[in-house]
Amino acid sequence: MKKVIAILVVALGFTINGNAQDKMMKNDVVKTIALEQTAGEFTQKSVTVSEGTYIFSVSNNHVGKDVGLVLVPKGKDASKPENHIATAYVTSVVKDGEVETSQATTLTKGEYVYFCPLNPTPQYTLTVK
Repeated sequence: MKKVIAILVVALGFTINGNAQDKMMKNDVVKTIALEQTAGEFTQKSVTVSEGTYIFSVSNNHVGKDVGLVLVPKGKDASKPENHIATAYVTSVVKDGEVETSQATTLTKGEYVYFCPLNPTPQYTLTVK
């Protein structure tokens, strides 16, 4: 009898866990914003998206050095790390010819600026409508 109860408890646990994951996937659709860096610039000079959750995918198109990504709400001092949206950082530096991604980042309506601190680029605009 104890074995039957243990099996039922385990089965119930898997069912609840599976349902919770299904609901999370349906409610939190994560989209990708792909950005490419070349020597001294991003090829995407501005990006416009709707509110939602995004992963940034940054490619290093033979820059000759490592690259990264910083995202800051427009109007805040980008030189201060406390103003950076840390989840938008790529999870590791992007080596020459490679692609790296960020964590999921929820963006709300407004304007942001993005740039690379390692391959100094101008600040570009990300608009969320």
